[in-house]
Amino acid sequence: MSKDYTIERIKVPRFNEASGFYTTPKRSKIMSKIKGKNTKPELAFRKALYAAGYRYRIDYKKLIGKPDIALPKYKTVIFIDGEYWHGKNWEERKPKVKTNREFWIAKIERNMQRDLEVNQELTSLGYTIFRFWETEVKKNLNECIEKTIEHLNTVQMSAK
Repeated sequence: MSKDYTIERIKVPRFNEASGFYTTPKRSKIMSKIKGKNTKPELAFRKALYAAGYRYRIDYKKLIGKPDIALPKYKTVIFIDGEYWHGKNWEERKPKVKTNREFWIAKIERNMQRDLEVNQELTSLGYTIFRFWETEVKKNLNECIEKTIEHLNTVQMSAK
């Protein structure tokens, strides 16, 4: 992480029985099914971007935060974030967390903090960052793609 980032990191407690958290095998199985890569919105976005003629890297490990989609040629990265995990409308949703509050509130707030750190670092490297919510991609895929392609065309034109 950038040394310029001065906010103290949120400490997320370990999610295990020793820390006072208890999960049933059923809950554990449900949680294991949650995907972090190749979600339907990501696949739809990538398919549309590819159809528009753009080539990209997925889960690009050379950049901090492993962007879902990276276009190094255009110095552009795209993240497609889940609403729950990345804290959409967090102040409104936070009071509704009922179980394991100590863990989940810290977990989600740390995710939000990490997103800010990643944005700051990528911006300092000269990257343009797009962050779309999963539901935004599901409901308005064309708008998301148009916004991205408009930027890529601008970058392409300025390079000439």
